[in-house]
Amino acid sequence: MAPAVVIEKLQKRYGSVEAVKDVSLQIEPGEIFGLLGPNGAGKTTTLRCLCTLATPDSGKIEVSGLSVLDNPKLAREKLGYVAQEVALDKVLTGRELLQLQAAIYHIPPSQTATRIDQALTLLGLQEWADKRTGTYSGGLKKRLDLAAGLLHQPDVLVLDEPTVGLDIESRVIVWDFLRQLRSNGTTILITSHYLEEIDALADRVAIIDRGVVIASGTPSELKDRVGGDRVTLRIREFTPVEEAENAKDMLRSLPFVQEVIVNEAQGNSLNLVVDPHSEALITIQQALKAAGLPTFGISQSRPSLDDVYLAATGRTLTDAELAAAGTRDPKQERKQNMR
Repeated sequence: MAPAVVIEKLQKRYGSVEAVKDVSLQIEPGEIFGLLGPNGAGKTTTLRCLCTLATPDSGKIEVSGLSVLDNPKLAREKLGYVAQEVALDKVLTGRELLQLQAAIYHIPPSQTATRIDQALTLLGLQEWADKRTGTYSGGLKKRLDLAAGLLHQPDVLVLDEPTVGLDIESRVIVWDFLRQLRSNGTTILITSHYLEEIDALADRVAIIDRGVVIASGTPSELKDRVGGDRVTLRIREFTPVEEAENAKDMLRSLPFVQEVIVNEAQGNSLNLVVDPHSEALITIQQALKAAGLPTFGISQSRPSLDDVYLAATGRTLTDAELAAAGTRDPKQERKQNMR
């Protein structure tokens, strides 16, 4: 069986901005594949190229063995795309919007009503189906957008931040819906800012940073590669860099410490990788005290996907988001969105 999605050496530039430098992915049929990375990493551009909404400068893209670049019309029949921003006609009811979507995809009239009822039931929208979408909450709008994306029963459903801004109840409904789709054989490609969402849903994950895939595998594999427990240490609320570096050198000499990173974006806190050790925190604090250093805050946890990103880049996903927000050019973004 051919892979559901193949992306090889994808590149896309907007003027002087290299949005995607080198992205290669292979997604198997019937799996949920998560794409993680901060704003500006190249996630949305990759999805737009896959869904024929942007033309890459170079690279190969296939869906179910079909070249997206050579056969964009046929590829669209195999793809469902739900963008991050919901765009609904406020005058139409939910059912009318789905009827319009069915007509756009040339779904046979004999099947339209059944498919619409199935989609509304899957997403718990039956009681809202005949109300205007302008009266919907944010969660209901997102669920209707998902219904529209799967109405033509695509091989691959592509979701860009499907639960951003949703309350917990709506997020759980969407999660259960995606798991049900997977059990029915639909392949799902999802981007998300929520690490716990990707960890809970995805069979496999790729992490993108600055237009390049820096890590890929199952969530468990990625976390196992990092190894050990994580210790987050703040010597002071705002630690001088010289003091943090001195502490780093001292802590690296402890036999159970594998690695120490100084996190400048978080006030020169220290992020440690340690062997699982029941008294790691006590031993670290004793070592700091012996060196004449205080402990402002310290915690220990198992590895997370954020730890995977930190190990690969030296910063957390949150840090990367903040950095991207501080350097983003609104004019350039508007130009990119218009292309």
